Amino acid sequence: SFFVSPLQTGRIDKSYPTVCGHTGPVLDIDWCPHNDQVIASGSEDCTVMVWQIPENGLTLSLTEPVVVLEGHSKRVGIVAWHPTARNVLLSAGCDNAIIIWNVGTGEALINLDDMHVDMIYNVSWNRNGSLICTASKDKKVRVIDPRKQEIVAEKEKTHEGARPMRAIFLADGNIFTTGFSRMSERQLALWNPKNMEDPIALHEMDTSNGVLLPFYDPDTNIIYLCGKGDRSIRYFEITDESPYVHYLNTFSSKEPQRGMGFMPKRGLDVNKCEIARFFKLHERKCEPIIMTVPRKSDLFQDDLYPDTAGPEAALEAEEWFEGKNADPLLISLKHGYIPGKNRDLKVVKKNILDNKPAANKKSDLINAPKKAADASNTQNDAKLDEILKELKSIKDTITNQDERIAKLEQQMAKIGD
Repeated sequence: SFFVSPLQTGRIDKSYPTVCGHTGPVLDIDWCPHNDQVIASGSEDCTVMVWQIPENGLTLSLTEPVVVLEGHSKRVGIVAWHPTARNVLLSAGCDNAIIIWNVGTGEALINLDDMHVDMIYNVSWNRNGSLICTASKDKKVRVIDPRKQEIVAEKEKTHEGARPMRAIFLADGNIFTTGFSRMSERQLALWNPKNMEDPIALHEMDTSNGVLLPFYDPDTNIIYLCGKGDRSIRYFEITDESPYVHYLNTFSSKEPQRGMGFMPKRGLDVNKCEIARFFKLHERKCEPIIMTVPRKSDLFQDDLYPDTAGPEAALEAEEWFEGKNADPLLISLKHGYIPGKNRDLKVVKKNILDNKPAANKKSDLINAPKKAADASNTQNDAKLDEILKELKSIKDTITNQDERIAKLEQQMAKIGD
């Protein structure tokens, strides 16, 4: 299970509701960039689940996902939404396969199951979602065109050390990696995927053994590096002038970090010149870390806040699977970000009698799903309404019973006193 907590400070009660539909530990979660209420999770139970969080947060534990995506044969450690196409979700598992799903239909439409011979450490989409790059335990970084199901570039021994590495796409199409040298020094490097023979830049950092997790702001070209177990966040600016990766500063704290989350740019407070907000995971708490740039003026700082990716998808899933590409739709933060009404995620499963393959293998052509009128839709909707009503009735009964139990326990405690 996992928590979805409001942005508040203070203690969270042990009885706070959770999202708890998986039968094994949750290994990765990712908020949808096009719907602030939708989150995907990958689990040790080999499934991916997509959840709709109520607008005002959870009042009861959420046990029913909007859709369960089954296709991996081993645990799923990575989930990543497409940056510009609605309802396109990537998952990667310990079966060394990458599956790309149309969440709107619950279908696995692309299965990249023969490109990795060892564990996939991470996957990153490029700016318009036409390519992905992966870092793997075999020390290779691969650049893959998922719709053509081809490896378009790869680099062996990106970092020669045996410990895990990471690779992410930058806005200009270059790739940034972190890893370890043969002498176990932590490294960062910048690569041009059109010529991966030698890095554009390679820097050695220190001899700590925590894996460096990169968080990237494409608007300002700043990369924040958070090491697992470190007590610091180091940040660098990427430019097209030597030395290409410029050290800016280090944020230090007393306690080590177990994990880190990153707030999307539109969630920041522009009035306080906030340029980044992290959520640092401790053993028993989650701590916000706010980074600001001191400015004397109260006016909007254009240089800190260029137009940024907004919540609107540039493409529908079907368009992307058909081969279209689009850059993110940008919004201005000049007057702050005002969230719009999120539409509910609806999943329309394809008729199983269509006899379509579950996912295209490399030899298959990608057939984009066609919008077909389904005669049974009305009947299904009626059945769904009936089930939802019954489910609500059962949940209400459980809530009432919980309240009754709590009152009885209070009475017992008073008698005991």
